[in-house]
Amino acid sequence: METSQSNDPCTTPSAAPCDLVTVPTRQGLEAVDILRRGARDAVGPVLHDDDGRTLGFLVPPGTAAAWDVPGSTCTETDGRGLRLAPDPPVEGSDWLLPPGDTDLATDPAQLRRALGEAARLIEAADNCR
Repeated sequence: METSQSNDPCTTPSAAPCDLVTVPTRQGLEAVDILRRGARDAVGPVLHDDDGRTLGFLVPPGTAAAWDVPGSTCTETDGRGLRLAPDPPVEGSDWLLPPGDTDLATDPAQLRRALGEAARLIEAADNCR
């Protein structure tokens, strides 16, 4: 089970690159709303892909080693240059929440809870149809 990590800034030259949690867009948007309702600074920068299928949450380095949330992936970016910058770090993506609006990576424990709640909300909404 993952323990909460500090929200390490991914902007300093000495900081290791952030890891990236990727989720389906619908679940990711719900999670962003849940995190932002809790506290404005609870969610760090978020990427979206141009074809609108996924959102990517920047999380502290090392998160990928313990990430096991169904329906999502966490990718180590060490050596691939994923750092916070004004321009999106991945070709074919853009910022949903840019680093200028927030400097910190999303706390993995808070993201885990928000993704779980988002999945339950989506399932409940889909079952009401």
